[in-house]
Amino acid sequence: MLSRRPRRNRKSGVIREMVEETRLSTKDFIFPLFVIEGTGKKVEVKSMPGIFRFSLDLLLKEIEECLMLGIRTFAIFPAIDDSKKDKYATESLNGEGLYLRALSEIKKRFPEACLMTDVAMDPYSSDGHDGLVKDGQIVNDETLEILGKMAVAQAGSGADIIGPSDMMDGRVGYIREMLDDAGYTNTSILAYTAKYASAFYGPFRDALDSAPKAGDKKTYQMDTANRNEALIEAELDYNEGADILMVKPALAYLDVIRLLKDNFPLPIAAYNVSGEYAMIKAAAQNGWLDGEKAMVESLLSIKRAGASIILSYFAREFAQLQKQ
Repeated sequence: MLSRRPRRNRKSGVIREMVEETRLSTKDFIFPLFVIEGTGKKVEVKSMPGIFRFSLDLLLKEIEECLMLGIRTFAIFPAIDDSKKDKYATESLNGEGLYLRALSEIKKRFPEACLMTDVAMDPYSSDGHDGLVKDGQIVNDETLEILGKMAVAQAGSGADIIGPSDMMDGRVGYIREMLDDAGYTNTSILAYTAKYASAFYGPFRDALDSAPKAGDKKTYQMDTANRNEALIEAELDYNEGADILMVKPALAYLDVIRLLKDNFPLPIAAYNVSGEYAMIKAAAQNGWLDGEKAMVESLLSIKRAGASIILSYFAREFAQLQKQ
């Protein structure tokens, strides 16, 4: 005679929903959005079906619609014209430039929205790297000075959460000190703690035209084979004052999400990156799988692994599904 019959807890939809261990909510998401120069522009990213680059006027409409769906936090990324890029990413500090102007306008129109920014040189760099390039090398400490100024400028333009994505050593502590000295003690830092040198970033680089002009990012982004190294990075970010630790990408690094969740008392975020989004979309368009079900299952796996915050291009689609 069987003493345990686990199927009893699966026998109806009501019971299955009552005992489910992991639940996704629209509140879990940060929605990445791309802003471009001009007006009246909405340009689809070819490698990311359903994702667009918006001019500021249409970006504001997109954010308004997303807020109505229950999405409250947005990660804004700028696509900067090559003519405005230089070795030192000086456009990142231009108060009249696309990015800082967009942040200010979004915050002015929607003060209830939570804005996360990107701190790295690559969107503005003529070299296409996250750090300053000298003699073919990405130099660490000189990059920190640029990143610190960038973070302060973003905080002054309305950023609620600063997201250093550069993977330079010591950047969280340097940025924290710069923000505090400038009076932005309440501005949070979501650290890209374990950011891997992944093959899944391709569509994002298409969206921003920010691929390196020479070399790769393997001297600063993490080796895809390494797990324990994430503990070293997390310990540093934790001690330097990060408020949230993030793993990027998400689906190929669920074990790393769990590792950080089990070892640090901070919220863990995960970036469900462009390539992960594009794979599901492409397979769904070819009729190889049910895109909606695959989306929900993959997002559930990220949360089940231990992420309480998920940056995902699926955020709007998931929110719309929840409204049905």
